[in-house]
Amino acid sequence: MSATVANLKYHIYNRRFGLWLFIVSESVIFLTLLVTRFYMQGTFRPHELNQVLGLIVTAILLFSSFRANLAEVAISHGDRGGFVRNILMTIFLGVAFLIGVVAVEWPEALKFAPPSSGFGTVFFATTGMHAFHVLTGVIILIIVLIQGWQGRFTPEDHWNAEAAIVYWHFVDVVWIFVYPTLYLVGS
Repeated sequence: MSATVANLKYHIYNRRFGLWLFIVSESVIFLTLLVTRFYMQGTFRPHELNQVLGLIVTAILLFSSFRANLAEVAISHGDRGGFVRNILMTIFLGVAFLIGVVAVEWPEALKFAPPSSGFGTVFFATTGMHAFHVLTGVIILIIVLIQGWQGRFTPEDHWNAEAAIVYWHFVDVVWIFVYPTLYLVGS
């Protein structure tokens, strides 16, 4: 093994380790928000909460993770066109999720769960923190899209794309816990 290949593997190992430390620290924030929901409100959930919209945005986010995975597989096989198409679709779905939560769900929720109420505080803090992570994920994916479009990735070296997609999967997995905690648990 050449020194360059060994050096690249060492740097990728360190980057992956750093990324996972970051993800664990971010997980603690969301865990705290989810525990706070039950501490402050028990299993109370307003019946006006839009269950259909919650399910739709969940499906959108899950499908976006599928497309992100297809993008990573494409770039790892040197398929730049497949990477660009799938990252574009992931970005589009991420924006659709944000519109569903911020532009549709929040105005509805303000009517029955204002931020000054217990459930409203938890709902807006949790969905707001998640929306912020989705927004940052979309920005990161746009940067990676540009890099992929410019041909900066190879099957051997596409760390930026891999890291962005791992972060995107993290954001999706967090929603898998947020959705039932806010939308399904309770009466």
